[in-house]
Amino acid sequence: MKSILIFLLIIILGTLIYGFYIKNNGDSSGELIIGIGVLAIAFIFMPLFIYHRYKNKNINDFTFDKYRKDLEEHNRKEENRN
Repeated sequence: MKSILIFLLIIILGTLIYGFYIKNNGDSSGELIIGIGVLAIAFIFMPLFIYHRYKNKNINDFTFDKYRKDLEEHNRKEENRN
């Protein structure tokens, strides 16, 4: 999966660079190529990257449940003091 992501990133960056190169030469199709590169980053590369990074992680480690419980406990202690 890592090699697929690296390959995909290189292809997308190459597409963006080629699009900017064509745009600077005065061809209007450069904007279309740049747009396709941006869409590929947003809708293909990023979801694959996020899936690859978080596929074996526990989702509860990324929530604020423990922080919320600690905050509620702290608030109860403050109310009991007053």
